[in-house]
Amino acid sequence: MLNSVNTRPEILWRQVWGLATLLAAIIFSWMAYGFYQPIILAELNFAELVGWLGIWQSLLVAVIEPIIGELSDRIQQRLGSRLPMISVGVVLAGLIFVAVSLLIQQNLPLGVRWIIPMLMTVWVIAMMIFRSSAIALLTQFAPKSELPQANAVLVFVLGGIGAFGPILNTLLNSMGASITFLVGAIALIVAAYILQLFTPKHSQHFSHAHQQQIAKTPVEMFVLIFIMGLATGVEINLLLSIFPQQLQTQLPNLTVDFITSAMLLVSAIVSVPLGDWTAQLGANKSVLLGLGTMTALMGLALLNDSDKLAIAFILGFGISFSLVVISIIPLVLSKIHPSRAGLGTGLYFGGSAGATAIVSLLVKQLGSTSIGAAAFLLAEVVFIVATVCIILSQKFHLLSSEQA
Repeated sequence: MLNSVNTRPEILWRQVWGLATLLAAIIFSWMAYGFYQPIILAELNFAELVGWLGIWQSLLVAVIEPIIGELSDRIQQRLGSRLPMISVGVVLAGLIFVAVSLLIQQNLPLGVRWIIPMLMTVWVIAMMIFRSSAIALLTQFAPKSELPQANAVLVFVLGGIGAFGPILNTLLNSMGASITFLVGAIALIVAAYILQLFTPKHSQHFSHAHQQQIAKTPVEMFVLIFIMGLATGVEINLLLSIFPQQLQTQLPNLTVDFITSAMLLVSAIVSVPLGDWTAQLGANKSVLLGLGTMTALMGLALLNDSDKLAIAFILGFGISFSLVVISIIPLVLSKIHPSRAGLGTGLYFGGSAGATAIVSLLVKQLGSTSIGAAAFLLAEVVFIVATVCIILSQKFHLLSSEQA
C-alpha cells in the first residue's frame, strides 16, 4: 500500500488521509446512532417510530443534501474554502450528540420526550452539512485521473471499520448510550481538526472563464447524477440488507452480521489494488463492471445450494462492492466542474439516501428473507438505469466540453 502511495506523488496523500480520519469518525457516529436509535426510541415509548423514522429521515436527506451541497459550493466561491462549512456541521453534530447524551440520562416527562426523536433528525441533517463538503475536497487533493486511487483510501477505511461492526456493537453496548454519544462527538471534532491541520490554508477561487464553463454544464447532467446515486444506492442496499441472509442458508454456522462483515473486509483488502486498476480502466467502465458483476452474482446466489460456492459469493460481492464504491464518486466528480463538486456529491448522496428509504420500505413490507427474487429483479432494473445514465452522462460531458 505504501508503495502504491509513493508511486503517485501528485496525489496529496496527507490531505487524503486527513479526510479518511474524518470519514472514520463519521462511520463510527453513524454506527453509534444506528445501534442506539431503536433502543432509545423503545425506552421512550416511541417503538412505533423504529424503522419509520429512518425511512422519513432518508427521504428528508434526499431533498436536503443537494441543497446543502449547493450551499457548500457558494461558500467555496465566496471564502475560497469548504472548511468553514465542514466546521459548522461537525460542531453542530457534536453538540447535538452531547445534548442527546445528557437528555437520555433524565427521566423526561411524556409530554417532552418527542424532543429526542426531533434532535435525532436534526443530527442527521447536521451530518449532511459536512459530508458532501468533505467528499468534494477530493477534487483539491487529486487530479481527476487519479481520483479512484485517492478514493480507494476512503473505501479502505469504510470497509475496514464496517467489517468490525459486530465487535464495535458489543463495545457500544458496554459503553452505554451517553458515553457512546460523547465519544462520537469528541471523535467528530478531533477528526475535523486533523483534516483542517492537514489541509493547506489556501483559497480556491475560480475565474470568469471558469464561471462561463460552469454555466455550460447542462442541467440534465445533475439530474443524471441524482438518478445514478439512486440506482447504485438501491443496488448496494439490496446487497447489504438482503443477500447476506440468502448466503446464510448455505452457511448456517455463520451469522448474517458475520457474512456482511466478511464482505466489507474483502472490500477493504482489495480497495488499494482496485484503486490503481480503476484509475487505468476509467470510472465509467469500473462502475458498470462492478454493478454488472454484483447483479449477476445476486442472481446466481439465489440458485446456489453449496457452502463452498457461498464463500466464493462473499468474496465476489466484496470485490464488486469495492469496485463500485471506489469508482462512483470519481465518476460523479469527473462529470462536473470542481466548483460544483459540492452539488454533485450532494445529488449523489441525496439519490443514495432515497435508495435507502426505498429498500428499507421494501424490506419492512415484505421481509428480508422472502424477497430474494424480487430483489434480484429490482437490481437488474437499476443496473439498466445506471447504464443508461452513464452513457447519457458521457454524451452530455462531451457536448459541454466541446462548447467550452
